Amino acid sequence: MWWRVPRTEDGRVTETITGLYMSPLEILAVLAALALTVVRWLPAAARPLLTLAAGPGFVLSALALGVVGIRWQILPVLVGGALALPFAVSPLIRRHTGRPVWRARWWLAMPGSVVCLVLAAAGPVAAWAFPVPAFPEPSGRFAVGTRVVQWTDPHRRETFTADPHDRRTVVVQLWYPARKSPADARRAQYLGRTEQEARTVSDAFARGVGLPGFLVDGVPRGRSHAVFNASAASGGGRLPVVLFSPGSSGVRTQNTAWAEELASNGYVVAALDHPYDSAAVVLADGRTVRSKTASTGDRDRDAELAAEWTAVRAADLSFVLSQLDRLGRGDIEDPLTGRLDTGRAAVTGHSMGGAAALQAARQDRRFDAVIDLDGYPHGPTTPPARQPTLALTGAITPDTDPRYLPRLTEALKSSSATNYRLTIPGAAHLTFTDGPLYLPPVPSVVGSLGRNESPRVVATTTLAFLDHTLRHMPGDLAGALSAHGDLSVYRPGGTQ
Repeated sequence: MWWRVPRTEDGRVTETITGLYMSPLEILAVLAALALTVVRWLPAAARPLLTLAAGPGFVLSALALGVVGIRWQILPVLVGGALALPFAVSPLIRRHTGRPVWRARWWLAMPGSVVCLVLAAAGPVAAWAFPVPAFPEPSGRFAVGTRVVQWTDPHRRETFTADPHDRRTVVVQLWYPARKSPADARRAQYLGRTEQEARTVSDAFARGVGLPGFLVDGVPRGRSHAVFNASAASGGGRLPVVLFSPGSSGVRTQNTAWAEELASNGYVVAALDHPYDSAAVVLADGRTVRSKTASTGDRDRDAELAAEWTAVRAADLSFVLSQLDRLGRGDIEDPLTGRLDTGRAAVTGHSMGGAAALQAARQDRRFDAVIDLDGYPHGPTTPPARQPTLALTGAITPDTDPRYLPRLTEALKSSSATNYRLTIPGAAHLTFTDGPLYLPPVPSVVGSLGRNESPRVVATTTLAFLDHTLRHMPGDLAGALSAHGDLSVYRPGGTQ
């Protein structure tokens, strides 16, 4: 177990003790509440000392939490401790004033003690189920920097609005190899450039999946390992680029752990927000663009809409690759000018973003490799792709759309390159995102690999594929992939 207690600009503690997912103040409040509850059942000689320790500890921790911010997970703890406090302190006060000490009979005190214990225990359970995300340390040799840019395509009209003069705008977050920053450097806010943006995105995400916003209020408190606007690492030549499209209503930061791992290993990752499709996109002028994409409930109509939205995303990906090419050449002034090798580019995505990656690769031969993270191939499957593709999927269950596997297999078999489909045991749809880091460990939601193993497996398999296809590193790719699940290899000509 290790400790990290970085702070926001206003000094608030934002991270927790890994494994417990609670801050030291929260742990103190829990221990004090439990002590106040059980003190009544201890031998008489031990009660005064424990009360004198737990009472002030509970009050001070509650006051301190009120200053730095109380998470909803800790509210039951504070209620339980507040209920137990007067019953624990009252005997001391009576004894000190010379009044007779009165204690309720055990059968009267037991229900109240049980209620207080349940409330105090509910806090750690809730903190474990809905934690502040603790991001895995990137394993590569580089530190990681991150920046956000916004680009407008003057040649494409925004089809989600009625204004004929509205041009398509995308927000892109870059993760890149960086020089090592000082130990006290401010780490990047998760989900946004600022805490306000992070909370806007978090609330929109919660609404999009039908959750009350307060359940995930710990997510915007998270800090990743990247440093905003850190200086790019020197040397090492030009860097291959990896574009990423999030899932339906997803956001550019939804795969931050994965992006940081790739950047630490020498890649530049460019993740897109797709306005009117992503849950919430905060533009440079402060406007928030919310999602306009939603299921109609009609299967055929939803398939048509998904194909349309996928086409928009694919066009966004090609546009961003063009902008990165201009940036690398110096046509766009940027600290990464001269460092990007857009001649080695992969297009990736999760869910609908995976479908967009497949479509972008079919339409844009500049992409050299494709990674589809559990994405259903919406839209046309022609012309056939020429780039090698890695498709990662979760376990196929009776609840899986029966059209998914045949459709994906068709897309992989029609390619003129060698393609791979890796089914990872224990993986669910959100395993391929940051979801396991902050959602309850429910297997049907985030899989059963665990909070540490989920991001590791996704990063390990995709890095092996990227190193093989973009860097042409020697090695047995099929062997490396098959170590993590059930691998199918589709070779040109329909052989398998």
